[in-house]
Amino acid sequence: MTTLADSKVWTDYNAAQADRPVRPLCLGAMELAGPGNGRRAIDLGCGAGKETLAMLRAGWCVHAVDSLPDTRERLLGIAPADADGRLSIEVRAFQELRELPAADLIFAGYSLPFIHPDHFGRFWRMMLGALQRRGIVAVNLFGDRDSWADIPEWNFHTEAQARQLFDGLQILTFEVYDDDGQSFRGPKHWHIFDVTARTP
Repeated sequence: MTTLADSKVWTDYNAAQADRPVRPLCLGAMELAGPGNGRRAIDLGCGAGKETLAMLRAGWCVHAVDSLPDTRERLLGIAPADADGRLSIEVRAFQELRELPAADLIFAGYSLPFIHPDHFGRFWRMMLGALQRRGIVAVNLFGDRDSWADIPEWNFHTEAQARQLFDGLQILTFEVYDDDGQSFRGPKHWHIFDVTARTP
């Protein structure tokens, strides 16, 4: 059975993202974080590079992470000329990461749910540990009513569990989407938490 974990599926998905706008969750997080001014942001699961590019254009230094082999070529192909020295790229699966650079902004758009539950807790702690004081984190999490929730290799949360992940942080936005819709693979029921939070 072909799953979203397969490299070709993600390659096709990224190609289909070429014309979509920057995700509102990322735009909102950048607004809350304030001007880039050479500060560091991390784009976890940078995919097609839409959000990486938006952060570069907003003056951030961006550390982009994705597991697809063509990530470096894809990002270097769209990066603006003035991004030289402000873009670092790490081609690695999340479960293989042992540390992240310190950052004032971390964005993970539809990427964290695909971490195996056995690795999610460690990765989450590492991610939050990379945030500087008053840093902003913005993520999408999958809820337990999502139609993919029976896939054991991915992670899903009740709303209470999702909120608990942000203990010790100030939750700035917590939006719930619980409705039928479309995915790259066809119709499905989406149950998603879009969360933005700030460290003390």
